[in-house]
Amino acid sequence: APDCPVDKSELPFSNRIKKPIHLIQYELLTENPYKYDHKELVFEVYIHKEGLINKSETEKKEIRENLFSKGHPCLRASALTKRYGFGAHYDEKGKIAIYPMESKEYQQFVNDPAIKKLAGMKSKR
Repeated sequence: APDCPVDKSELPFSNRIKKPIHLIQYELLTENPYKYDHKELVFEVYIHKEGLINKSETEKKEIRENLFSKGHPCLRASALTKRYGFGAHYDEKGKIAIYPMESKEYQQFVNDPAIKKLAGMKSKR
């Protein structure tokens, strides 16, 4: 994001008992790069945050239908890109990985004219 307050990525953290969305996103995307597309990530974050991970597949299907009856913001609005200095990369299948802004991979993506770039959303309007 243009107004990201860091010049080097920071590991996200929280003192809350219930993990915030950006921390769950970080854990899922660093443990499983290019596993999730946007919808899959939104769903996984939701079931982790709400403690629904052990529900049956039938229950998860209903949860998914209810969850996606409305829109959800993309990673451009995530604290990972706005506050913590990470870039999100989507592969040709729409699967997501995150990279620290100081990493070699991040710099390669930024400098590759063939890759479409979208800045993270500003925190302040």
